[in-house]
Amino acid sequence: MPLELEPLQIFLKVAELRSFTRAGEQLGMGKARVSLQLSALETELGTRLFHRSTRVVRLTPDGERLLPRARRLVAEGQDLAEMFRGARELRGHVRLDLPIAFARDLIIPRLPELFGRHPALELTVSSTDRLVAAVREGFDCILRVGAPRDPSLVAKRLGVLPMANCASPLYLERYGTPTKLQDLAGHFVVHYSASEADTPSFEYRDAAGDQEYPMRCTLTVNNSDAYWAACQAGLGIIQLPRSARLLASFAAGTLVEVLPALTSAPMPVTLLHTHGRNVPRRVRAVMNWLSDVMMPALSA
Repeated sequence: MPLELEPLQIFLKVAELRSFTRAGEQLGMGKARVSLQLSALETELGTRLFHRSTRVVRLTPDGERLLPRARRLVAEGQDLAEMFRGARELRGHVRLDLPIAFARDLIIPRLPELFGRHPALELTVSSTDRLVAAVREGFDCILRVGAPRDPSLVAKRLGVLPMANCASPLYLERYGTPTKLQDLAGHFVVHYSASEADTPSFEYRDAAGDQEYPMRCTLTVNNSDAYWAACQAGLGIIQLPRSARLLASFAAGTLVEVLPALTSAPMPVTLLHTHGRNVPRRVRAVMNWLSDVMMPALSA
C-alpha cells in the first residue's frame, strides 16, 4: 500500500525541529496527533524512526535512511499539486545552501522581491562556507564557489569571480608592502581551509599556469567572515573575490590591494540542484531568480 504524504510531512518536520511539540505547532496540530501519525508510519514501515526521550528526539539509522527519500516524495507531491494551481502560483518549501558572503551581501537583501512574486513560497536558507552533503542534508539547490566536486548533482555554471590580494593598513605598516613574489618570504597569510591537511600558501597565476608560493601563517579559519575579520585585524594577507564590498573597502582605505599582477585564477560560481531531470517548478523558479541576482556580480 503506498505511503500517504501527510505522515511523511510530519516525519520531516519532526526530523528538522527534533521536537514533537514544535513540529505540531508549526503544522497546526497537537502533539498527540503528531505522535499518533508517526507511530502509524513506523508500524507501516516496520521500523523505529526516532529515538525518543524526555530531553531529545533524534533519528534512528532507519530514520536517516528514510529522510532523503521522504523529502523527494513530499517534494514530488507538492510539485504535482502545483501543476493544477495555475501557471503563476507557486507553493511549497525550497531548501538552499549559500556561501556566507553571497547570502549576506547579495541574496538575502533581495528576497523580498522573490516573495513579492511568489508569496506562498517558503525558503530555508543555510548560510555556510563548508561543503554540504546536498542530498543527505536535504537541499534542493546549492550555490558553490570553486570547482563542483559532487558528480551526482546537476550543475549550471553562472560565471567566475576575479580575485584580489588584500591586506590591512595595520599589517602593511608592520611588515611592509610586498612588490614582488620574493618579498612574500617576510610575510604571513591568513589560511582559509576546511581541512587541517591543507598547506598555507599564496596562490597566483603566471605564464606557466597556476602556482603556489608556500607561506607562513599564524591563523587558520574556515569561513569568509572570519577570513575578512582576520585580515582587518592585521593578521596576514588574504585572497578574496573582487566583490562590490571589497572594492568599497579599497576605496575607503580599510583594506589595501597588494601584488595586483599576481592574482590567483578566477573562482567559478556554480548553481547545483539535487532533482535530476525532474526539477519542481518552485525550485526552478528560485534557481532562475538566483541566477538573475548573481549575474551582475560575475564575469563570463
